[in-house]
Amino acid sequence: MNPLSMNMLLFAQEESNSKVAETVIEAAQDVQPSTGAGWLMFLIVMAVIILPFVIGNMLAAALKMRDYASKIGIVLFALTLGMAPFATQIIEGNNPLNAVDLGIDLAGGSNMTFAVDRERAAQEEKEINGELMDKMTAAISRRVNPTGTEEVTVRRVGEDRIEVIVPGADKEKRDQTKRQVTDLGELEFALLANEVDHEQIIRLADSLGNEAQEVFRDGSLIAMWRESALDEEGLSKVNQGDRVHVRTIEKNGKQVEEFLCVVDPDPKRRITGRLLKSVKEAVTDSGLAVGFTFNERGGYLFQQVTSKHQPKPGSGYKSRLAVLLNGEIHSAPVINGPIGATGVIEGGFTQEQIDELLGVLNAGALEVPLIKTPVSEFTVSPLLGADVQRKGFTAIGIALAAVVLFMLFYYLQAGFVADVCLLVNLILVLGVMSLIDATFTLPGLAGLVLTIGMAVDSNVLIFERMREEKNKGSSLRMSIKNGFDKALSTIIDANVTTLITAVVLYYIGTDQVKGFAVTLFIGILMSMFAALYVGRLIFDIAEYKKWLTDLNMMSLIKSENFNFMGKTKVAVVASIALIVLGMGAVVSRNTELLDIDFLGGSMVTFEFAGETPEIGEVQKDLKESFPQNSLERLSVIEESGVKTMYRLRTPQADADVVSQGVKAAFADTKYKLIQQNVTIGEVTDIPPKETAALDASLTTEAPDKFAGGHLAQVSVSEKITPASFAEHATEILSNLKEEYKSAKDLVTGSAASEDPKVNQITLKFAGNIPVEDVNKVLAETKADMEKDPFFAEVNTFDTTVAGDAKWAAISAMLISLVAIIAYLWVRFQRVTFGLAASVAIVHDVFFVLGTIAISGMLGLDYKINLPIVAAFLTIIGYSLNDTIVVFDRIREVRGRNPALTESMVNTSLNQTLSRTLLTSLTTLVVVLILWLMGGEGIEGFAFCLIVGVVVGTYSTIYIASPALIWLMNRESKTVKTVKAA
Repeated sequence: MNPLSMNMLLFAQEESNSKVAETVIEAAQDVQPSTGAGWLMFLIVMAVIILPFVIGNMLAAALKMRDYASKIGIVLFALTLGMAPFATQIIEGNNPLNAVDLGIDLAGGSNMTFAVDRERAAQEEKEINGELMDKMTAAISRRVNPTGTEEVTVRRVGEDRIEVIVPGADKEKRDQTKRQVTDLGELEFALLANEVDHEQIIRLADSLGNEAQEVFRDGSLIAMWRESALDEEGLSKVNQGDRVHVRTIEKNGKQVEEFLCVVDPDPKRRITGRLLKSVKEAVTDSGLAVGFTFNERGGYLFQQVTSKHQPKPGSGYKSRLAVLLNGEIHSAPVINGPIGATGVIEGGFTQEQIDELLGVLNAGALEVPLIKTPVSEFTVSPLLGADVQRKGFTAIGIALAAVVLFMLFYYLQAGFVADVCLLVNLILVLGVMSLIDATFTLPGLAGLVLTIGMAVDSNVLIFERMREEKNKGSSLRMSIKNGFDKALSTIIDANVTTLITAVVLYYIGTDQVKGFAVTLFIGILMSMFAALYVGRLIFDIAEYKKWLTDLNMMSLIKSENFNFMGKTKVAVVASIALIVLGMGAVVSRNTELLDIDFLGGSMVTFEFAGETPEIGEVQKDLKESFPQNSLERLSVIEESGVKTMYRLRTPQADADVVSQGVKAAFADTKYKLIQQNVTIGEVTDIPPKETAALDASLTTEAPDKFAGGHLAQVSVSEKITPASFAEHATEILSNLKEEYKSAKDLVTGSAASEDPKVNQITLKFAGNIPVEDVNKVLAETKADMEKDPFFAEVNTFDTTVAGDAKWAAISAMLISLVAIIAYLWVRFQRVTFGLAASVAIVHDVFFVLGTIAISGMLGLDYKINLPIVAAFLTIIGYSLNDTIVVFDRIREVRGRNPALTESMVNTSLNQTLSRTLLTSLTTLVVVLILWLMGGEGIEGFAFCLIVGVVVGTYSTIYIASPALIWLMNRESKTVKTVKAA
């Protein structure tokens, strides 16, 4: 069985032989340098892999600790990989920070709007509606941001347009994005019609003439003429001896060959991309290729077709498949035998071409084609002003320094080790995120610092265990060993449950949630590696070399004997009351609680005459009219230079209200908006004979009031509806004379275009209006309209997170809870541990949500947007981590005792109190600094986390622990009752 091969040639086939020869010569000249570069790259890769282990052996020998050579080598290898992206930038002469991709809020990017090809959609009988556009948006989002880590925004604009915002995109990235967006991605397998098997279909196709592209029988499509993307050599191979049917027609002044392709009359039996199960990169003798696998039905249909059209003995011909991509034949392999569910697409691809093709095919074909040239294309300045960015970065730096200094101050020598581990963690996280092209927004960077703050939790667990061992009289070496060993299971349990959450969120959640899941997953793995592996290695070396002779630590938090469970009833009543109050506020505020990310709304694009203000100044002036808004600064390169415009987005649904609000916002400022421009053409008479009936008595139709009237051609700089312009003129007309006041339909407007908004309008004035009044109306209309600002764009935009995406995110969180319960069930051998932890998580989410709603009534009006969704997910991870630590100690204290008492839980809580308070304190210090100093870029994100850290600590003690006691005792009573019965 030969693998299915598809040659996809990405270069134009019309090039002359001389051009081809020139290309071959140029390629030959490039062989020597590229070979040298290849060897250099090979040497660099080998150095990255081998050199760390060589240095590790040398260091181990110098320390006289040869058993640690491989461990040192692994740490150096990890650090080398983490620093590789930054080192590469330095070697290329760039700023090392260029290795980190920044989001649209920090670095700006490109804003492109694509329109549906309505003509092609009409030909395919596709109705342009909300459902179809949602499918288009989802497919494009999967193409341009398959991992969800690049912070690309894809959303609907108006009725038939899709907006794509790519952070920090250069020309190469923009061009790639355009190809990914507009490539139809339609893959289909058909049969090339041959004169033996398809004689009747060929006669029918020929009888329709050269104009026909499709062949129908009994209303069903049975064949279609399609051009080939093969070169002349490929075409000659197809034509030799296979008796396929081909015609030559003229298209755009060129002679083009078209092949007749036969398809199944039943659309459900056609083999298309919808039947693909998976597409992946493959390697064949020809180089890089794309391997694909059909689903069960696809494999069945494919095998049926290829089995039916195997070579017939003595016939002298073989059937050929037609492999079509976007309506063109890219391959015509011979059918030598049955082919199953798998195949290979070959074609001398580069890695970039492979990646693009995989993205398109995995994302699925577009429902309707898009026009390849964007309707608009702008360079977007950073959404956050310089002052906001400065505040955010300052807060992030201070928060990071606070964590480092706290660990150093409180744990002394051990704190220094913890700080080294945090540095390693930071290098590894940034390095890995850079390698996968993840994009950092300001909240994302704040979240990274928060991850560092939370990562000290592992160090605190280990150090507190060491303290316990030291207090028992253990030696330094045993204290270190037992500290790591006893903390290991707790650290693993706490982090594995969060890893489960990250995996579920990635596979089920929305694109925005996927990005968070990847960051969370990488952060957890790197922090575990840094604390458990790097930290243990440093302690072992320091102790062996006598650099560390004692474990001196501060002890501000003493182990007490608080009766936490004695306050359970009060705590539960207080929690229920606050949650009910908070949910009441959520219901009361309803959509007012949501930010633009979840609402959609209207947008206008405007421009200033003269001085160009900073984006922060513009936003300040707009704040009063639009308390809730998003502003983008747009740049477009024209022949006269770079033109700067501003695009305002607001939840206000009425675009006209938005226009008036913008006008009012800058009425009394030094910045002047460019005004609307209206040009009035010549006024001509409407001849009565063209519109009036010859004899009114012979028709039942009302006489045309515009017969003998006047025509005026009007041009407006801003697109508006003809009806609204006519209504404006009618209003002015009614102010001229008394007899015009009651006549509302003396003026009508129309346009040749079917678009709802146009620049060219034809106005008709009724026959009983004198021409001098027409001129007065036109002059006053022009003067009145030119008082309004010119808006280059007035449109609506859809939510960044569609309705089905919201449910996907909620579903992902619910499935995460089920997975966590299952893990803890296995790990703790009781389902009650998982259920109790889930109760605490649900409590925390509702509590924080209610707090955000109530805060709006108290003047802190934070809206739920994508960064705050990320904060909610962080809170879940934090709460879960805290709860698992306590549960692990409860399991240890309880031992083999079948019952769980309040005394056992109190003992466990008191023993872990120092760890709980220290972790909460370091995390709280970070988020407080971010909230107080970070500015509006991260203020809402930080506020959400402040509440989350406090309530997460509280819920571990007063919600999760009492829930565990109640569930376990209830379970014990049930077992006893069953045994007694």
